[in-house]
Amino acid sequence: MDLDTRIAQFEKMAADDPANDMAHFSLGSAYNQAGRYEDAAAAFLRCVSINPAMSKAYQLAGAALMAAQQTQRAGEVLTEGYKVAAGRGDLMPKNAIGEMLRKLDLPVPEVEPKRSGPAPDGSFVCRRTGRPGTKMARPPFKGPVGEWIHANIAKETFDQWIGQGTKVINELRLDMSRDEDAATYDKYMEEFLGIDAQMREQIVTEWRAKQG
Repeated sequence: MDLDTRIAQFEKMAADDPANDMAHFSLGSAYNQAGRYEDAAAAFLRCVSINPAMSKAYQLAGAALMAAQQTQRAGEVLTEGYKVAAGRGDLMPKNAIGEMLRKLDLPVPEVEPKRSGPAPDGSFVCRRTGRPGTKMARPPFKGPVGEWIHANIAKETFDQWIGQGTKVINELRLDMSRDEDAATYDKYMEEFLGIDAQMREQIVTEWRAKQG
């Protein structure tokens, strides 16, 4: 599928469901790949206006604004994004945003990270949303990513992905019997859950270490 077609499909997805944070995130990623940095930044910022906890979108919005030479606005977005990422304990977005702030010769905010793990009342806290939720009874599928999802993602959040994933399958016309299409589905699932390439590598490494 060519990039223009992907952009058109994500534009339609975002227009059909304007409250869908992942639709705007995916659209921002596609704009970014096309070098449409101002459009990419706008899509990522729309994403965080819907879901302020998505620190990765702040990171990508800031990077797009820097690429568009909008350094003042980039600094504002990255400063806010750093506070979100640090407060949530999202280590990789926090480090990436901090590095970009230093490149802009801007101060890195001092933020007290929120406590991770169970909430004070013993409820399960979803790493993606930062809100209490229901822990899944078992991993949604086998392997390191499935186990990470079980340990970090609330059932309510994963159920949201199932609905979003159905839209991805339909919009992109994925045939899940094909390895290439299944990999595309997995890519969007991981983006929705906040798993980037670096985090995925870390998840797999830690999983292999546990296997002995």
